[in-house]
This record gives sequence, C-alpha cells and structure tokens, in this order.
Amino acid sequence: MASRFRFDRFLLDPANRRLIRDGAPVDLNARYLDALALLVGDAGQLVTKDRFLDEVWRGVPVTDEALTQCIKTLRRVLGDDAANPRLIETVPKHGYRFIAAVETGTDALEPQATPAVDARQFLLLGGAGVIGAGIAGLLVGLFYGFVGASQPLQPGMGAVSVLLVLVCLAIVAALIGGIGVSFGIAAAGFVPERRWPWPLVGGALGGLFVGAFAKLLGIDAFNLLLGQSPGDITGAAEGALLGGAIGLGAWLGQRGDPSRSVGRGIAAAGLAGAMAGMVIPALGGRMMGGSLDLLARSFPDSRLRLDQIGGAFGEAGFGPITQIVSGGLEGLVFGACVVGAMLIARRQLANF
Repeated sequence: MASRFRFDRFLLDPANRRLIRDGAPVDLNARYLDALALLVGDAGQLVTKDRFLDEVWRGVPVTDEALTQCIKTLRRVLGDDAANPRLIETVPKHGYRFIAAVETGTDALEPQATPAVDARQFLLLGGAGVIGAGIAGLLVGLFYGFVGASQPLQPGMGAVSVLLVLVCLAIVAALIGGIGVSFGIAAAGFVPERRWPWPLVGGALGGLFVGAFAKLLGIDAFNLLLGQSPGDITGAAEGALLGGAIGLGAWLGQRGDPSRSVGRGIAAAGLAGAMAGMVIPALGGRMMGGSLDLLARSFPDSRLRLDQIGGAFGEAGFGPITQIVSGGLEGLVFGACVVGAMLIARRQLANF
C-alpha cells in the first residue's frame, strides 16, 4: 500500500498519522483517521461494515451508530455532503465507498506549498471583511448614538439627528479600519507556508498603515477646518494591535474542522478583538468611544456627551474603566463581524 494519498485538497499520510488540507494539519480522532485510511486505500471499492469493525475498531464491540457517526464526522472534516457526495458514498445496508480520484506515491506526494488564494479570492475575501466592518460600525454607532441621543440636547438638535450622525461616523471609521485589516488578512493567503499565523502579521500591518493614514488625515482635516486638532485620536498603534489580534482569530478559524471554522473563527476573533480593545485604552491609547469623548472635550461648544456610559461604572465622565469596557465591546464586535464575514465568504468560495 502506498504510504501517502492525495485527493481533493487533502494529503493523507497514514504512516505518520496526519491529514493535511492546503498545507495545514487537520485535527482528527485516531480511529477516524484509520477509517479514512481504509476508505482511501480501497478507493472505488466497497468497504463493508464488517471491515470497518474488524480493521478500525479491531473487534471492540460497537453499534452501527458508532460507524455512522464516524462517517458523518469524516464528511464534515472533508467538506463533503451525504446528499450529494464528492468523496464518500453510502452503499445502503452494506457500507461505504470512496469515490474521489486518489493519487498515490511516496516522496513525490509531500504537501505542495501553494497559496490559499488568488487575486480574485483576495478581492472577494477582503471585500467581505470590509462589509463585516461596516456592520460592526453600524452596531457600535447605534450603541453610541442611542447614548448620545439620550442626553439633554440643545434647542434645534433632535435625537434622531444625533443618532444618525454617530451611526454614520462609526460606519465610516469602521470601513476605513476594515479596509486595512481585512485586505491585510486576505493578503496573508498569498504566503504558501501556513504553519505560522501570517493573518496576524497581515492584519497588524494593514491596521498599522490605515490607522496611521486615518489619524494623519483626521488631524489635518481638523486643523484645516477648525484651526485646531483634538490631539491623540486613534491611530497606527491601535490599528496594529487590533488588526493583529483579529488576524490571529482569522488564522485560528481556518484550522481544523471546516464545518466549525466559522463559529470558531468568530469566537476567536471576537475574544482576541475584545482583549485588544481593552488593552489599548489600558496602555493609554483610544478606541472609538475614547476618541469621541476626546473630540467632545476638545471643542467646548460640542453637543456630544457620553457621560452616561461612565455613570454606569461609577465614573464622572468617560473615565478609564469606561474606556476599557467600551473598548473591549468595540473590539469584540469589530473582530467577530470582520472575521465572520471573511470566513463565510471563504466557505462559499470553497463550494465553487
């Protein structure tokens, strides 16, 4: 029997107990790996239930449900569909057959270092991340908008106007950040070596450049239009830290079981984004809420007030605890939305 098998996007190496997809290792239960090796080794041939029991479970008494669950898990890991199988076909009441084309060999079948994306996929994945960023901006803008609209307003300014202005501002800020972070993460797909978290590097660099550009442009715009700038608003350092954290979440979401990658990636990116969002103000930086508060305090005639949020934490104004908590919330929403949109897009691309 050949020591290695290549099929679809996978390399199966039973001797070394590994399954690799696109150059990245896939986590798989040892017994399920044996079942896959049995199927792939006899590709095109019926593998009966008795053979699975003899060669995989080796005489250990199990029910038919154990084999059914094994095949179900293999299909999920391989991205196969029982109703329209590409890899594993069910032969009712008899067993299963591996129907995909299989290449066999030894040294010639080492994993190929090929990029995970091409130019078209890069644009689609980056664009999906930007859309996710826009959704995050909408959610964060609604939060700050409702808080701002609930404050006593000066005559002539309605609550709806405050809400709309803050929502639009949050969406624009999120889209700008999303462009750098999303396309930075997507660009990491051009790196053939995927054992290292290159999306972390891509997200950090994208956030760094966009954050620096946005801060420079914002300060120049305030100086030009109002004759003064608000000072240390969100910039390169914040963008790099948040982008790197979200990139780490995206990298974690691409590993292991493809059917769980979206949920795992959203959770990982949300958690990483929340941690980064709390660390940034703790180190003296500012997320959006902190920047809005700085803007309001820099311009005495500003009608924007976020003091009500600070009051919920026993602070007079938008204090340090408030900035840490609100920063964590912003990072969680931004990371989850950006990576969730990119992983959904990646899964859709894999089905074509």
